[in-house]
Amino acid sequence: MYQIKGKEKIFVYTGPDGSGRKTIAKMTASAFDMETVLSYTTRSPRHYEKDGEDYHFVSEETFKEMDAQQVFLESVEIDGIHYGIREQDIVEAFQNHDLVYLTLNPEGADKLKSLYGERVIRIFVYADRDTVIQRQRARQDSEEVIERHMSHYDETMAYKENCEHAFENFDSPQVAYQVSELIETYLDRNLTVTDY
Repeated sequence: MYQIKGKEKIFVYTGPDGSGRKTIAKMTASAFDMETVLSYTTRSPRHYEKDGEDYHFVSEETFKEMDAQQVFLESVEIDGIHYGIREQDIVEAFQNHDLVYLTLNPEGADKLKSLYGERVIRIFVYADRDTVIQRQRARQDSEEVIERHMSHYDETMAYKENCEHAFENFDSPQVAYQVSELIETYLDRNLTVTDY
């Protein structure tokens, strides 16, 4: 397994689907030199998603082959859909960046935390049930997909207690700013304090 060195840290955004975790993660990353690591999934892309930008979309067969070759650092199955993170992608992300971020469900966040310990900082982004449903409808998720997501809502919300930080996403730019301030506290900037 890859050994995380020196200043390297992994920020994991987690929370209910539709809470805006990905939006917050992308907004925050632009303020820092942060590289993202995308998960592989067997589910079909939603109409607003792009392969290689949101996920690596692969067939069930390809996923199983990759899993058999043990290329995944972690893989989970949720509602018959497989998700996995390639260790090689994390290694490559760290080649040019000290900070890496992922957007994961609680199972994935938990696995990374158990592998890398304090090097993993979990940021839980959430919104109330009605807001989450509204956001999923706004991005034109089907009622079937929304229902599937909402069946995990309470279970996902319970994971908030396990995370290092939690933010209610009532306003994305505002929350992205708060998360940026938080990330700043984790950076070893070697700032010299001078006494006047």
